[in-house]
Amino acid sequence: MSLVDAPSYRSSSTPIRSTRLPADAYVLSIASTPSFYAASASSPSNAIHLFDKARLQHAQTLAGHESSITTLRTVPNVANAVTHALLSSGKDGAVKVWDERSGSVALRSEHLAGSATGLLSCDVSADGLTIAAGTELQGDDASILYWDSRSPAAPLRVHSSTHSDDITALHFFRPAASSAPHTGNLLLSASSDGLICTSNADEADEDEAGLHVGNWGCSIAQAGWLHDRAGRPAAWASSDMETFSVWTTELDRIQDLDIRQPSVHRQDLTWVTDYVIGCHNASSPIGDADNDLCMLAGSNEGDIALITKPTFSDPSVPWILHQTWSGGHVGVVRGALWDERNNVLLTGGRIPCSTSG
Repeated sequence: MSLVDAPSYRSSSTPIRSTRLPADAYVLSIASTPSFYAASASSPSNAIHLFDKARLQHAQTLAGHESSITTLRTVPNVANAVTHALLSSGKDGAVKVWDERSGSVALRSEHLAGSATGLLSCDVSADGLTIAAGTELQGDDASILYWDSRSPAAPLRVHSSTHSDDITALHFFRPAASSAPHTGNLLLSASSDGLICTSNADEADEDEAGLHVGNWGCSIAQAGWLHDRAGRPAAWASSDMETFSVWTTELDRIQDLDIRQPSVHRQDLTWVTDYVIGCHNASSPIGDADNDLCMLAGSNEGDIALITKPTFSDPSVPWILHQTWSGGHVGVVRGALWDERNNVLLTGGRIPCSTSG
């Protein structure tokens, strides 16, 4: 397992712009709406802050959640009523879709009546009609909750046997190409129980809903989809122990590595990954790569790197280091968003929130 710098490798040592959240809160995650960048704030604030894209100036504050925000993302469509919607979930047991123009909640989905179980992950299906959220473990149960986005007051169904611990990631499959195969409402889930699963979100019977299961044997912190050039899906996952894995559509493990091992040590360039910040699906594969996965990796000093793997079919093929950014943060970077349209990387941590070219 090796890491080599790309012929076009470049480094940036000064952010284009930088700002701080109010009340010295730190950034948990970052999303992009058509008009703003959004950043979720740590407790006790639990607010969502919107920033002007051109100048990174604070524009608006959304109330957020009553307790910790666990997910912040944008989705293309909700209930065929809200497009490019800002979606959040929290440990208060709510999923919220925000109207950034009014600063209010356009749609709210809540947990079962009388339950205080926190939500750790959420997503909306490609057709906008199904909302899914994953709970933290309460007693013996960790559940995937499904709502009809057109009637979101109470869950449509609850699946409690897919996972046995905190459900840390949920992602509906969205075709990355017009030629991609139709997969129905395919939901990827991952958990602290070490399982990565795919389910048919349209199937009410949980025994019939489960499609594939992969057992990694370690607590999974993040997971998501990647696609080949034809749009066919595969999955990636990262663990709490800084290991990283790639899986087929049927959840057979293709690769499994300690992400800290691929590194560059030269007199003119040094890079060692300490942790995975997140992954990004590029609008098209970079260079000759057969997949669209781009890893955003971090160092304990606050530096960030963009790393890809040309193919996962051959473990001997080295990882590629495309760009590094430094000078924007001190310490762990908690959230990163690659805005390809504007060719900037937005990053957030304890201090500050930065944009880099």
